[in-house]
Amino acid sequence: MVTEVKQVRKSISLALAFIYTPIAKGVIALGNLITPDKGFKWGLFTNENEFRELMDHAHVRGLVESDEHEMLQNVFELGDTLVRELMVHRTDMVWIERDKSLRQALSLALRSGYSRIPVTGENIDNVIGIAYVKDLAKRALDHHEAETTEKVEQHIRPAVFVPENKEAAELLKEMQRDQIHLAIVVDEYGGTAGIITIEDIIEEIVGEIADEYDDGIEEFNWISETKARAKASMHIEDLAGELKIEMDRDEFEDVDTVGGYMAEKLGRVPIAGSTINLHGYSITSERPLGRRRRISSVIIERLDKEVDEHE
Repeated sequence: MVTEVKQVRKSISLALAFIYTPIAKGVIALGNLITPDKGFKWGLFTNENEFRELMDHAHVRGLVESDEHEMLQNVFELGDTLVRELMVHRTDMVWIERDKSLRQALSLALRSGYSRIPVTGENIDNVIGIAYVKDLAKRALDHHEAETTEKVEQHIRPAVFVPENKEAAELLKEMQRDQIHLAIVVDEYGGTAGIITIEDIIEEIVGEIADEYDDGIEEFNWISETKARAKASMHIEDLAGELKIEMDRDEFEDVDTVGGYMAEKLGRVPIAGSTINLHGYSITSERPLGRRRRISSVIIERLDKEVDEHE
């Protein structure tokens, strides 16, 4: 087991060395300069601890930037990280039923921003494959009638399943070797625990990738007399306070945020255009942001009294 872990770490280190060749060469060259008393006569490090000690020493002396030091430490810690710690939980998954049409699948992909979507059978614990948007789009373009007459299950690719207690470093190696982008994570009972992508693992090394379109909206602000915008991360009680409505704690017992409340009411993760009603107001999710395509903000509109009475 120890040998396998070392091999995985060696593979990851080589991959990073390929990407950061100048840094890798510089680190080796600095070794003897920083700690001449240790005498790295082979120009390499004999074990992991020796390398990490050198990086700590270089960081303290200001020769290695904080983000570079953190990245190198993350590479080694990846060997002790399990898949379940990095996965997207099942409650945050975007998925589609097997009997949906190509048009419905393409619409879901457009609204959610995902290019690969798990396809389910009876329920989310029965993932039968992965729908690639490029496959669906090509089929719809070549045969226009297929958009409404063919089902998404006719155009899926096999899904890859991994246990939630698998080491992330080992999975990264397999995904690179087999060119796997997305895998379904299963729990000890065989149910769907979530999904994980190669980007999820890489982010654990390099840090979270910021979204270029994050426009830093306010937590809550009125756009007009009847319309407002709020962050999906806003606490549901704070939203109730802004809207001056009364909510019982039982209504949001298991959630805290506006986004979480929407997911609970919808029964699945909200995507752009998803709408729920709340005490005379409609709440509609806006476009997703970030690599994981989470809803960033919502539009809140006051409903007409006549509509509210007939709900």
